[in-house]
Amino acid sequence: MSHPADSKPLTILIAADTYPPNVNGAAQFGYRLAKGMTGRGHDVHVLAPRASNGRSFTEPGGDWTVHRLRSHSVPTHDYWRICYPWEIRRDISMLFDQVQPDVVHIQCHYMVGEYTLYEAVRRGIRVVATNHFMPENLNPFLPFPEWFKKVIARNSWKDMGKVMGKAAAVTTPTPLAAKAMRDHAFLTEVLPVSNGIDSAAYELQPGEVVEPHEHPTVLFVGRLAEEKHVDVLIDAVAGTPEHLNVHLEIVGGGEVKQALQAQAARLGIAHRVTFRGLIDDGELRKSYIRASLFCQPGTAELQSLVTLEAMSASTPVLLANAMALPHLVSDGENGYLFTPGSSEELGDRITQILELSREDQQKMGAASRRMVGKHDINTTLEIFEGLYYGTLSPKDVAGGMPTAREAGGTERHLRIQ
Repeated sequence: MSHPADSKPLTILIAADTYPPNVNGAAQFGYRLAKGMTGRGHDVHVLAPRASNGRSFTEPGGDWTVHRLRSHSVPTHDYWRICYPWEIRRDISMLFDQVQPDVVHIQCHYMVGEYTLYEAVRRGIRVVATNHFMPENLNPFLPFPEWFKKVIARNSWKDMGKVMGKAAAVTTPTPLAAKAMRDHAFLTEVLPVSNGIDSAAYELQPGEVVEPHEHPTVLFVGRLAEEKHVDVLIDAVAGTPEHLNVHLEIVGGGEVKQALQAQAARLGIAHRVTFRGLIDDGELRKSYIRASLFCQPGTAELQSLVTLEAMSASTPVLLANAMALPHLVSDGENGYLFTPGSSEELGDRITQILELSREDQQKMGAASRRMVGKHDINTTLEIFEGLYYGTLSPKDVAGGMPTAREAGGTERHLRIQ
């Protein structure tokens, strides 16, 4: 346990609008936050939408407690689910009676985060708010004309300011995202706090052997969605010199998968593009280690945990020069940035790295591993713990990131029926 000696362990309620089995950065952060705070001796409860139809319930077992709220699917997304306020308000109120949290940490200003915050404020409970989303992230799933999407985005920024402005501390993963929230949601004190990563988990262990791919391989990991621009990466691989025989490994699923498969076939490189779908953490780790380089062509990344994971595995990176991705590249040292949407430039960068000697590629990978050190998960957990207790003020964090210390069954329904 790392909490101050004169402070008792906390009961922490984490409210998340997306959480595993969902596969995205915000869901993974919620999971890692719950795991980390449990490991530091706190009593952690997670509140999130359930992944199927039915009433609210509490999942059995687990190292921490996960409460699932009644939710509904949306026709434009394969797994995203929303909670209706009139169905969850009473459930949330009764959960507070049951759990009696010392602190609430919301992960979004949408339904679950919003109404959990309102209940916490009403009861005088300390709230920390973290934002993982930009309103524009929703655009591919909104079946409306562009002008109307802009109206929705403006209103979403406004709502973000109204909701998160009630929290004791507001954070987001990167300085760029913090600036966007100050500019558009008019939140004056937004703290950039990395999502954090356990870098050592992606390194080769002593005596471990992971055989490399037979051919030079570019890796992409993430949701196959419009804003990820995987089509740009496929075009880029198709444009690389034939003698390099560049292969592409794509990990993840999503609504544009079939279109991407058709694109690879149309370009005549289907035999060089492998769609792996969803794979477990062990296989994903091996994919990072085996890859010649990692590419993230997405243009809506607030931090990109998958890029941090690839860097932790000592892999060179090629990232779109958009949103928060430039923070993860030292051009020419651990990889390169490329102009978003430019498959020609990306193809040239892929070629440039793969034509380097094996020694120079390894130097790039080693630089990635060094750079990811400042995103250590222990530092992130320590900051949030300080914000929970109130022993660390927003001004303390803004003044500089502190150094981390050394350091199955039947559903059990909530009493909210």
